[in-house]
Amino acid sequence: QVQLVESGGGLVQAGGSLRLSCAASGRTFPRFAAGWFRQAPGKDREFVAGITWNVGTTYHADSVKGRFTISRDNAKNTLYLQMNSLKAEDTAVYYCAQQSRSRGSLPRAISEFDSWGQGTQVTVSS
Repeated sequence: QVQLVESGGGLVQAGGSLRLSCAASGRTFPRFAAGWFRQAPGKDREFVAGITWNVGTTYHADSVKGRFTISRDNAKNTLYLQMNSLKAEDTAVYYCAQQSRSRGSLPRAISEFDSWGQGTQVTVSS
């Protein structure tokens, strides 16, 4: 079992920045991809960004492209999400996720990820 713990959430004004971290421990391998999702009140959980662990290919949802950047540090077993130019509509609980069984390239669906963190709240005030 892998344990994922997010941190870095908080309250920020519109236009500001935050960096989320997701530390992995336990049985971290095999690991094919990792991603960030978010869930706003009353809405479904949605894909934000993903990264293939070995090659480091990144991909982002259209709603955050150009503002958010996903990255990972292999040595630290940590996933990051740098969020710039934050908007009120980015307010949500952000979750990191890990794919431990390969299902093809560039996973985006919730069902394609096997392990989840508990989430960290991001609130953007307008």
